Amino acid sequence: MTKMLSPDEVTGYRERGYHFPVNALSESEVAEFRGKLEDYEARSGGPIKGEMRHRSHVLFTWINDMIRHPKILDAVEDLLGPDILCWNTSFFIKEPHDPGFVSWHQDATYWGLDSSDVATAWIAMSPANKVSGCMKFVAGTHKKQVQHEDTFNQNNLLTRGQEIAVEVDESRAIFVELKPGQASLHHVLLFHGSEPNRSDDRRIGLAIRYIPTRLKQAVGQRDWATLVRGKDTYQHFEPEYVPKRDLEPEALAFHKAVTEEQLRVLYRGTDKTAYRP
Repeated sequence: MTKMLSPDEVTGYRERGYHFPVNALSESEVAEFRGKLEDYEARSGGPIKGEMRHRSHVLFTWINDMIRHPKILDAVEDLLGPDILCWNTSFFIKEPHDPGFVSWHQDATYWGLDSSDVATAWIAMSPANKVSGCMKFVAGTHKKQVQHEDTFNQNNLLTRGQEIAVEVDESRAIFVELKPGQASLHHVLLFHGSEPNRSDDRRIGLAIRYIPTRLKQAVGQRDWATLVRGKDTYQHFEPEYVPKRDLEPEALAFHKAVTEEQLRVLYRGTDKTAYRP
């Protein structure tokens, strides 16, 4: 028995590599979450930047709440099974009329995990549509890893500006239009990207990376994750810090140490040592 998705939707995900929309957060929930993000940004003097955009669930209690949201986890359980870790979170934010974009890529390319049995839940915290630069998918491209090239383009929101080194048929692109509070689910090897935001509002998305507990980090010496459902009998990942309040000193220290290790994995083979600003 499935919990959130129908059997046909699960089959569709296996065949296409994605499913959307999932009605995850209520209007009041997503408004509250966006408000908390923008309160932090107002206090810090501008949009959330650099390493703060990544593994943010160990820094902010409200993101820690979001990764455990029962509707999101019900949908993920239908795809990955009952024992689930949150491996990472990343904000993808495009300011109004900003040139920022995401090139065609596969998520798994530089993560170092030993399996592609990974699902991303991408939560829309503002309207995601063709004008605002929503994601776009190419169905059925999640069956194998392909070669990527690093560009380090300053407008590319990806860590290395990585892009697929084979021709991508744009005519096959499916635009992932979501209302605030809706989510999309995609496989870690699915071809996806997004175009600049041409709207007057910010395009705010939070990508939550979920993995079954059996996965391992195959490149880095250490890795961390948060158990969000079920049991972890494998113990392949060290437990992450769970924040009691936003930006507490213990959380900041943990986040700094883990970020340094993750950067070594993500930027291996380059001279880069920090996330893009």
